[in-house]
Amino acid sequence: MNAKKHQPFVPESMHMTEFTARAVIIGICLTVVLGAANAYLGLRAGITIAATYPAAVIGMAALRLFKGSVLEENICRTAGSIGESVAAGAIFTIPAFVISRAWPSFGFADAYWKSTSLMLVGSIIGVLFVSLVRRVMVEDPELPFPESVAASEIHKAGRRGAEAVRFLFYNIGIGGVVYLLGKFQLFALDHQVGGIALGTPGVTRVRLGIGDGAPAANTGGFASFAAPEVSPALLGVGYIIGPKLAALQFSGGVLAWALLVPLLVYFLGPSLSPGFTTNGVTDWDAMAGSLWRFIVRPMAVGGMLVGAAYTLFRMRKSLTSGLGRAFAELKHGQPPLESVSRMERYMSSKVVLSLIGVMFLLMIALYYYFSESILAAVVAASVMIVIGFFFATVSGSLVGVIGSSNNPVSGLTLSTLLIAALLMVALGFSGPKGVVVVLGVAAVVCVSSAVAGELLQDFKVGYILGGTPRTIQIVELIAVVVACLIMYFPLWLLNEGDLLQGGQGFGGAALPAPQAGLMAMMAQGIVGGDMAWPLVAVGMFLGIVMIMLQVKSPMLFAVGMYLPFGTTFAIFVGGVIRWLAESVARRRGYNEAQLARVENAGILTASGLIAGEALTGLVWSGMQFLPPGSIPNFHNESYAIGLAVLLGLAALLIRLPLTNAGSPDEPAPPAAIV
Repeated sequence: MNAKKHQPFVPESMHMTEFTARAVIIGICLTVVLGAANAYLGLRAGITIAATYPAAVIGMAALRLFKGSVLEENICRTAGSIGESVAAGAIFTIPAFVISRAWPSFGFADAYWKSTSLMLVGSIIGVLFVSLVRRVMVEDPELPFPESVAASEIHKAGRRGAEAVRFLFYNIGIGGVVYLLGKFQLFALDHQVGGIALGTPGVTRVRLGIGDGAPAANTGGFASFAAPEVSPALLGVGYIIGPKLAALQFSGGVLAWALLVPLLVYFLGPSLSPGFTTNGVTDWDAMAGSLWRFIVRPMAVGGMLVGAAYTLFRMRKSLTSGLGRAFAELKHGQPPLESVSRMERYMSSKVVLSLIGVMFLLMIALYYYFSESILAAVVAASVMIVIGFFFATVSGSLVGVIGSSNNPVSGLTLSTLLIAALLMVALGFSGPKGVVVVLGVAAVVCVSSAVAGELLQDFKVGYILGGTPRTIQIVELIAVVVACLIMYFPLWLLNEGDLLQGGQGFGGAALPAPQAGLMAMMAQGIVGGDMAWPLVAVGMFLGIVMIMLQVKSPMLFAVGMYLPFGTTFAIFVGGVIRWLAESVARRRGYNEAQLARVENAGILTASGLIAGEALTGLVWSGMQFLPPGSIPNFHNESYAIGLAVLLGLAALLIRLPLTNAGSPDEPAPPAAIV
């Protein structure tokens, strides 16, 4: 039996305004602002906030003044959200050139055109790569696209009346208030809840909290891990992806923090403790964090490499079919646009492949400038084309499962860096030139993967709402070019401002840029012949074991190892909350219509919480530029209050959907998510 044909929110037969100058201009303004804010957050905290929700809400409000259509709002959100992805790709790699001293400075003359060229090539190639596999991945029923669903619900809520708007916007307020109060330190957002000191046989000490820190006699080490973060956004993401996927990701975190880190502390703690001891007090938490970062994370990278290969292997038929259609179209030509429906109109594969060829030549020129070797330039560009497509596809697949907020772009980039560095070493390159070529390949792939994931998410929103793929592609290309031309300036401002205040700039205390620091360290280590390949190999074998055990997504499991434990724990809690809500609904004997209403209300509630934290996160980043003392601070680091807030959010996500199940006699809502 054929699957039921997808019915978009705006029927294909309906003619509606979509591509307008006002939608594009508002979207470009949003992409600059949201991209700059995320660059700041990423350099400070190593994270970025998904711009899809802020762009959707702000764009919708702005276009209401002009009585814009829902498809115009979608175009505005598409343009407005891509700046965050360009920022993520940039802050994960561009500062590495300065930290590694591959570039003498980040001044305009030394860095503007280099960094802008890398971002431009990566962004455009990311748009082109994902355009080749758009149809296959967007229509894949195995990919839930949680953030795409949430974004589409924001657009729909503005068109479906007061009840849906109430679900969404009330929870935007709740999510924003909770996040802001946590930042004001009314309560602790996270906490080291405990651990076990693992020492010599017969000597074991349990330490709760983060108390005195004095080590027990003969103690070999202490392994701690965090409670779930008090994050409305992470709870919302877990709720949307559901308990199974949330549990799979969390299991990777459990393996890392409850098994590997304690074992490493037990065996390595005695020899490492002098390096973590100050005034006779050993910081076991710092030791555990370092062991996770420098031993467990490389294992996770190996697991992600295998997971990435396995993801493509499982998708081989679909990808081959999609690419086959693209090349067939190249051979026979694309049907006239007027002869196909709106949702079947997309950029010609001939144009896409031709542009990829142009980008390949530009990459050769760029890498030749860095390396002064045509062989190295051709090899580097070829690696980027192959691996870039590989990871752009994987990035899109991950976004389809966990959303762009949790897309491990930096992990994919580390994998690229490993391969590129190995090839440069094989070609005999070392020193600054070898490092700069390796980082150049990593930068292009990082930006490409981030942009590809976000674009696929935008394609899915357009698919749900009924947008035109070709229009989305064109708008995305315009937006990424503008974002790349401007992104250098907020990065320069942050770096220069810190230097003027006596700081170190990129890599210093104010702008630690953790991912970029790790990229710089690995590039220098591999090119210099000092890389822990056995750890990567261990991770690869672990990924193979996951495949043999028929784990649904080895990649997601490895991502759980790579992310902080509190993050995966919070997502898992969100999945458990959804399981509880659905269990209660089934026990109450709700029929299909009632279950559909519960699901819709739950998705809208979770979407509101995600959007609330995302919007307020941008406000918080802007508040950092206020004079010292201007930001309220309650100086209360009690996680007990935070736990109470977490339980309150859980009650909200369970009770609110259940109380809106309605009568069994009412028909199912037309936009039920099933």
